[in-house]
Amino acid sequence: MVKGRGQLSAIERLPPECSDIILWADDQLRDRDRTQTEIYEEFFLKMQALQAEHHGELEFAIPSFSAFNRHSIKLAVLTRRMEQTSDIAEAVSKRFDADKSDNLTVIAAEAIKTLIFELITAGGEAGFTPKAAKELADGLRSAALAQSVSSKRRATVNKEFKADVEKAVDTVAKAKGMSAETAEAIKAQILGVRAS
Repeated sequence: MVKGRGQLSAIERLPPECSDIILWADDQLRDRDRTQTEIYEEFFLKMQALQAEHHGELEFAIPSFSAFNRHSIKLAVLTRRMEQTSDIAEAVSKRFDADKSDNLTVIAAEAIKTLIFELITAGGEAGFTPKAAKELADGLRSAALAQSVSSKRRATVNKEFKADVEKAVDTVAKAKGMSAETAEAIKAQILGVRAS
């Protein structure tokens, strides 16, 4: 049985014109410099000012403190999960050296994709806001770019390695009087081992 998203919260029901105020409140809550009560008081005043600015043409109910509190809790859970994901990625990255960084990039990109999927399917339960969606999309784009850069870097390193091998073998072959065929065989052997 598929479980539905459930009822939208009071904050999720606010019109798009309120998005900047919601994002402001989310930033304030994440900063943890002020109490939730102080943030809610300013949030309430900003909402009232928005209603006054639209001279009654924009109608919405300002969420209660308890609705704001529930939103704050969801945001805290989401923020903590994202921090845990970041901590895990950092811990895993310390176990990989530069030669294995390509694998780490792929793992991180897949982890971000999984996290995005979980958050989207959890919907309102996860406190998934437009700003969170943008941040995750930016993270996914960065991970995809990192995969691309990582692949390009690997290709560049392989090309430089090949050039260094060829130069070194040619230098040694010339100094030792090896035939061109022997030098090419040595290059093939070294580069073949590197490729596998």
